[in-house]
Amino acid sequence: MKKRGFLQIPFAWLFAIIVGAVILFLAVYISMKLIGTEQTTQDAKAGKEIGVLLNPLETGFETGKTTTLNMPVETRIYSRCSNQGIFGEQTIRVSQKNFNKWSETDIDVSFPNKYLFSENFVEGKKFFIFSKPFNFPFKVADLIYITSKNYCFISAPEEVAEEVADLKQENLFLENCPEKSTNVCFLGGAECEINIDYNAGYVSKKTGKVYFNNDALMYAGIFSEDNLYECEAKRLMQRVAQLTLLYNNKAELVSKSGCNSNLGGELSQLNNFAGTFSGTINLNAMNSVVKKLEEKNDVAECRLW
Repeated sequence: MKKRGFLQIPFAWLFAIIVGAVILFLAVYISMKLIGTEQTTQDAKAGKEIGVLLNPLETGFETGKTTTLNMPVETRIYSRCSNQGIFGEQTIRVSQKNFNKWSETDIDVSFPNKYLFSENFVEGKKFFIFSKPFNFPFKVADLIYITSKNYCFISAPEEVAEEVADLKQENLFLENCPEKSTNVCFLGGAECEINIDYNAGYVSKKTGKVYFNNDALMYAGIFSEDNLYECEAKRLMQRVAQLTLLYNNKAELVSKSGCNSNLGGELSQLNNFAGTFSGTINLNAMNSVVKKLEEKNDVAECRLW
């Protein structure tokens, strides 16, 4: 009886097939690792570049500045805030979409001197950024707002409507608003995702209520996530506390030359308020001191700012 035939493969061929499969697996594995490492590097680089691009928005003027940021791929920009240290810290994390998957990175790019207000993350290829100086009553910092979706300002006060119109920012509307815009209402309404009480000084959303005492903080409350807003407000007060010390020293110096600014008492009060600041609900209690400082400095023989 004849034996049934079977495939005979020389050992050298079998060895070559196994080695080839291992090499192919390693090549694919290493390539994926390298792609992941390169993507992490690109995300970190993008975060640093965004920080650099924000520098020209530090205005030094009373009016706001606006610009756009265009990314080559779908991008998410995450904003984080910390109150640790003298001035706290602003961090940015970037994730980009490649091969229909969002990259994951734990690399944060940090800035001690920037105050960025946004939602938990903003997503898209085109981002809209504008800034506005925050005075309290002296210049404290420039607040930077970053958005990627459309906002419709409904029944805005005249000064707000004028500023939005003057900005000419593509995603901010006063009329003829696109569908699916986020409605920002100043007189309330059922269709409003964000409600502003301009006189009482608060921004109300489904997530809660935050407070403001000037337009710079109002925009911050509109465009940012509540916890980020409160954290950045505390950072601003940390800066206010340090600036009051500097201005108090300046007041003592000019008084020695025979020019009394007469602001020492109010500067000490503001320093105490800023040092114990626990949330934006405290802003109203600080307004009278801020107003006195502003009025006294305007008529002082030796102005401090």
